[in-house]
Amino acid sequence: MKIVKWLGGILGLYALLVAIFEIGYLGYTQPSFEDSGIPMLVLTTTTEAGERKDTMLARITVDEKIYVSAHHWSRGWHANALANPEVLVTIKGEKSVRRAVPVEGAEFEKAARALPLNLPVRLLMGFPLLEREILRLDKV
Repeated sequence: MKIVKWLGGILGLYALLVAIFEIGYLGYTQPSFEDSGIPMLVLTTTTEAGERKDTMLARITVDEKIYVSAHHWSRGWHANALANPEVLVTIKGEKSVRRAVPVEGAEFEKAARALPLNLPVRLLMGFPLLEREILRLDKV
């Protein structure tokens, strides 16, 4: 029975660390990883209530098209972009209005390969059970 308690404690601690990383670090502080070589953008979406929300996201560029990936537990920005696909994108201070378009099939695979989710990344995210979704941000 001791091993079950230990495993429960370890899993509980891991869940707490994932929550702190996802909600506290990524969600609240919204850090940029530009300095570590990950291109970033700020995606401004509109909620159902008409409120504007800014989210710092890694950007994927493939064939001069810009993509963002929903692969964490928290993805309110993704739901907002699907409900109200006209979004504002800010890259290095430059703003542009774009349309968020879900991608599938070969286009999805190509964009996903450009931003692979390796084991350390999945570990930090708590191995989300939700399937990864990718949006293309088309110029309007």
